[in-house]
This record gives sequence, structure tokens and C-alpha cells, in this order.
Amino acid sequence: MFLAYAAEDAAKVDQLYDALAARGFEPWMDRRKLLPGQNWPRAIERAIRASDFFVPCFSNLSGEKRGRFHAELRYALDCALNQPLDGVYIVPARLEECPIPRQIQDQLQYVDLFPDFDAGVDRMTESMLRRKPG
Repeated sequence: MFLAYAAEDAAKVDQLYDALAARGFEPWMDRRKLLPGQNWPRAIERAIRASDFFVPCFSNLSGEKRGRFHAELRYALDCALNQPLDGVYIVPARLEECPIPRQIQDQLQYVDLFPDFDAGVDRMTESMLRRKPG
């Protein structure tokens, strides 16, 4: 599972990474998985393509900031075209009260990781466990 986020949200996403790993998942987060000297744009694309799930972590910062987060989200949306129509691949998560892009909001249910972080992670993992990758 690939975790996409704005750099300013890294501490909150670190918490999500740890919670998902504790529940038996294998999250992928750039600051934890990239190695020194690795071609990070290619590694990120490869990780998104290979992931069973793509988790964009939305915040007020990620929604307004241009850059890598939105590029990763666009790439994942392209990868989702190869997924079954009723399958779960993109699992949007809100780190705080913030807007979700219309394209996502119109098609996918998101999960709030606030005010109860653990309940949000439980809800997220319930969805992922129901969808058996394959």
C-alpha cells in the first residue's frame, strides 16, 4: 500500500504507517523506503504500480500545494483504470477537516482519521481486508 502525502504532513502519516504496519499491512512511504542514491521518481512510480492500495492523505496543505502529492495522485488515478470497476484501490484519507478534490469525492468514499484516529484506521483496514488483492 502506497501512502501519498504532503511533506508537511509527514508526522501524521508516520503515525498512519505505524498503525497500518501493526495491523499486518506493508505500507510504502518514501521517507521510510527510499534508499540513498536511489532514483526516487522511478521508485515512487514503481511502488504505486505495484501497490494493492493507494492511500492519498488529504489535508489543507496537500489540497492547496502544487507538486509531488498531486502528481502521485494523478498517476494512481491512471493506474486505477486497470483495476476492476467495483474494486478498492484508492482509499482516500483525511488527516483533518479539509476539502477533497471533486474527482475523488464524486466517485470514492473517504475515511476521516480525526477526531478518532484509531477508529478511522480500523474503518480503512476493514475496507482493504474485504478486497482480496489478486
